[in-house]
Amino acid sequence: MPGSWSNKRERQYEHIKRSARRRGRSAGVAKRIAAATTNKTRRMKGETKSRGRSHGRTSTSRRTMHRKRVGAGRKGGRARRRP
Repeated sequence: MPGSWSNKRERQYEHIKRSARRRGRSAGVAKRIAAATTNKTRRMKGETKSRGRSHGRTSTSRRTMHRKRVGAGRKGGRARRRP
């Protein structure tokens, strides 16, 4: 657990790790899942420093756009695409 995490994120990490262990994950995998989830939350909440190029969309909205395109294709229409 990095020192840059707040107490809230430390608690979140421990909670996720315990939850993964209860679901039958090994200790190493549980730690990896907990760290990835906690870091993802920190990024989404803007608690990390910006590094490199920032992308306009998050992975969630990219998935949503994909669903819209697939649904429009099934209905015989076309979904708008970004240029």
